[in-house]
Amino acid sequence: MAVIASEYRAGRRADRPAIWRTLAGWGTNYYVLRVLRAILTIFFVMTLTFFLIRLLPGSPIDAFISEQMGLYGYSYEEARSQALALFAVDDDKPLALQYVDYLGNLAQGDLGMSLATPGTSVGSIIKARLGWTLFAVGTGLLISFFLGAALGMVMAYRRGTWVDSGLSAFGSVTNSIPDYLFALLMIVILGVQLEWIPFVKMRGSITSGQEVEFSFAFIKDAYYHAALPITVYVLTVLGTWMLLMKSSTVAALEEDFVTAARARGISELRIALLYVGRNAILPLFAQLTVAIGFVVGGSLLVERIFTYEGIGNELYGAISGRDYTLLQGIFLMVTISVVVANLIADLLYSRLDPRIRANAGGR
Repeated sequence: MAVIASEYRAGRRADRPAIWRTLAGWGTNYYVLRVLRAILTIFFVMTLTFFLIRLLPGSPIDAFISEQMGLYGYSYEEARSQALALFAVDDDKPLALQYVDYLGNLAQGDLGMSLATPGTSVGSIIKARLGWTLFAVGTGLLISFFLGAALGMVMAYRRGTWVDSGLSAFGSVTNSIPDYLFALLMIVILGVQLEWIPFVKMRGSITSGQEVEFSFAFIKDAYYHAALPITVYVLTVLGTWMLLMKSSTVAALEEDFVTAARARGISELRIALLYVGRNAILPLFAQLTVAIGFVVGGSLLVERIFTYEGIGNELYGAISGRDYTLLQGIFLMVTISVVVANLIADLLYSRLDPRIRANAGGR
């Protein structure tokens, strides 16, 4: 009877239209499910951000109205009409209709106009600032990753010695100190007291008058201004990669292939690089993929402290000025980058370990 029932169900599935069979296959596909989850996550965060931002007290429109009434003696209605014409925003429209308009503009790739700087699109502001953050934070991430991986291997091979103890203490301490505190300590100690760092000259993302071009002078100047944010990022993230790589290397050293390689007479350096290091660093790449997603958000307080003109500094100004549209644009960009980075990490890991797809119930 069970065989007959199974054959009956198989026949019913075969009788279904091809489109239904295709959709049913997609519904159990691991990759399709992960992509759909990523899209729903972005949509949910985007919607939540839209409504939460509008609950913040105050706005540039209110500040403009108060300024016009105080300086020029306009009535509230006159000042408000000027504000609505200048900012092109109707705050009397119901939130639901504002949300529908926002989705319609977003579907056309329009993030809106900045409220704090009327006439400037949000997209142009993000485009102007994003590159500097990707350069500074991305450089710091890569340096900290490869340096942390190298030091982590040294700690694993020298575990139990003073080298391991010293590097472990260094990694634990630097990892526990907030990045903005590191930035303030660098300015106070190295800049003010010891006068080793001319942090006043290093403000901004580029020297005034320097052309943005592919030349040695431009690259040198860009690194000069990004040196402090890069240093802070490396110091605050380095400990994480060191400790992760140490743990992964210790686990790799206990594998049978290491014992077999040593029995074959392979040099210890080759074992460390080609056998241990290559296998130990694989789990870190998933963490690196996720960390890359957070690069887009920049470092909010660090960029503000060093007056580095990146997306983090712009985000701080948008929060202070209640620039709703700019906040929405930056948060949407950060959300997309983080969700996509997590999606890529999931897909890469599922390729490396098919058991993940099996446990998720997909194929």
